[in-house]
Amino acid sequence: MTSTVPGIDDVDPPSQRRGFGIDVGGSGIKGAIVDLDTGQLIGDRIKLLTPQPATPDAVAKTIAEVVNGFGWTGPLGVTYPGVVTHGIVQTAANVDKAWIGTNARDIISAELSGQDVTILNDADAAGLAEERYGAGKGHEGLVVLLTFGTGIGSALIHNGKLIPNTEFGHLEVGGKEAEERAASSVKERNGWSYEKWTKQVTRVLVAIENAIWPDLFIAGGGISRKADKWVHLLENRTPVVPAALQNAAGIVGAAMASTSDVTH
Repeated sequence: MTSTVPGIDDVDPPSQRRGFGIDVGGSGIKGAIVDLDTGQLIGDRIKLLTPQPATPDAVAKTIAEVVNGFGWTGPLGVTYPGVVTHGIVQTAANVDKAWIGTNARDIISAELSGQDVTILNDADAAGLAEERYGAGKGHEGLVVLLTFGTGIGSALIHNGKLIPNTEFGHLEVGGKEAEERAASSVKERNGWSYEKWTKQVTRVLVAIENAIWPDLFIAGGGISRKADKWVHLLENRTPVVPAALQNAAGIVGAAMASTSDVTH
């Protein structure tokens, strides 16, 4: 592990607004310096395997290893794959249950000699990044990001401000949770065609839009890379566009949160 990232001196003029984001997932922990004017990563990113078991102390040490690999000492944004309120973890799906009730901000900061740390949900971070730099750029009003994967993650942004910790994947739709009906894992497990799966996605989108009347849906998750095969099949009323930033969205959104108030 090196203390600097090759190429940063060439592309990072002193006037450039920068932030640092860490995206914590069930399998990997990724980090990079972000150009906050463009939403682009500066230089390379570092990715390390998520420790198993993914306890708070083990994850915090891995985060510190990533951050120290860049020699970064400024504010830090970190995503967490679950609900976080005021820095306190409330749920734990893809990490150790020991996270529940912990102050994630304090645990991570302690591993980094007291660096300022901001914690937010991973889907919230991706939604912020997509709204400012990606598929939602230029769209005012209410924007909803949904990530279709093992479950369904969600982010709700109104005129650039995040309303944190929405859990639209757990919304009941026709007697089932939304993610039990329309996650991409359901399509894979049942061997459904895109046509059959999008009928279920449509039901979920209609339930959300009838409750909050969004101006735009952004479809994220791995299946968004095949958006040309299914987005046009949706029958809800609100426009749906595929996510643009892909795997960088969580890092970028975390960096945004580290430097400005992007919450409600």
